Amino acid sequence: MFAASSILFVPGSRSDRISKALASAADLVCIDLEDAVAAPDKDSARETVMTGLTGWDRTRVAVRINGVMTRAGLKDLIALTHCAAPPPLLFVPMVEHASEIAQVARVLDNPAIGLVPLIETVKGLREAHLIAAQPQVAAMMFGGGDFSAQLGVDLAFDPLLVARGQFIMACADAGVPAIDVPFVKLDDAQGLADECRKVRALGFAAKAAIHPAQVEAINTGFGADAAAIAEANEAIAAYEAAGGMAIRHNGKMLEAPIVARMRAMLEREAKRNERTMIDA
Repeated sequence: MFAASSILFVPGSRSDRISKALASAADLVCIDLEDAVAAPDKDSARETVMTGLTGWDRTRVAVRINGVMTRAGLKDLIALTHCAAPPPLLFVPMVEHASEIAQVARVLDNPAIGLVPLIETVKGLREAHLIAAQPQVAAMMFGGGDFSAQLGVDLAFDPLLVARGQFIMACADAGVPAIDVPFVKLDDAQGLADECRKVRALGFAAKAAIHPAQVEAINTGFGADAAAIAEANEAIAAYEAAGGMAIRHNGKMLEAPIVARMRAMLEREAKRNERTMIDA
């Protein structure tokens, strides 16, 4: 089950930054072989990542490969089939057809690897509900950078609101978590906090980061405070005591989808607290 709230992207060509990213409070560190790596460095970055996967904490590591319609992307996939310790999650960029994800799954031939397609074009958004429904899809990510470029609009909340809404509907239809695009204004802490609040209200389960300094705001924006955790535990106990039937609880209707959302939230918080205790 995908339970991350913060996903920190880090260049696969910078092993020093990977170590720093893993030392951060990010729920998940996505090692990037695509946009963050220059074309001449693709092969060396791939080798570094495939070797490093045997030593990193794989419970917190994902890899973003290059597009599967590119030579670099095909090399990435083949390398992963020979990797001694493949990542539990694989981010797949520029996905426009469900057949691309089906092909990735066939090449990997490893059902333990969850796939995270990135929807970054209008064409991909039209097919998002079919892409999200592929068997190995663990989550979906909204690639707002390329999407905004195609639309000719700013990478900001309002211009992409309609696209985000359609993306959320596709994810909800397939029952997979939605990850939002990184906030690119690194010095605008309040803007990041505001966007976290807005996209969480839309239904996003997580947000990507491009700098460790963004992680705390994302964890706070998507996390739960003590009151929310206590309320969830109380509500789940009441629901279970009622035999799993819909009930009225504290003036609200309590039914299976709401309880499932509460349980997912508690699981995310438990994993984050467990990692904090280990790091301490």
